[in-house]
Amino acid sequence: MTPAAPDDGVARFLTLADTAEILSITVSEADELVRSGELPAIRVGGAWRVERVVLENYIDGQYEQARRAALWQQSDFGNIPELSGGRILRPDPQTDAE
Repeated sequence: MTPAAPDDGVARFLTLADTAEILSITVSEADELVRSGELPAIRVGGAWRVERVVLENYIDGQYEQARRAALWQQSDFGNIPELSGGRILRPDPQTDAE
């Protein structure tokens, strides 16, 4: 992701409130992401600031995690017919009732 030009009207560093708004989470959840180290930030004047490029990279990472999780789930379900000889096995209602 390429950083935006400095004169595009958006600050380089975002407050936790701005960060929370972009991520659609609460400020306390954004604070927890920063304190846990999951979202890198710096202290400026006693308040946390998140660099815009770092936030964009964090969001990209979240998309990548979601993509990989979806592929993993698809691969789990993709192997089921192979394990059953190509047949879809349905549970036996009588056996489940016991």
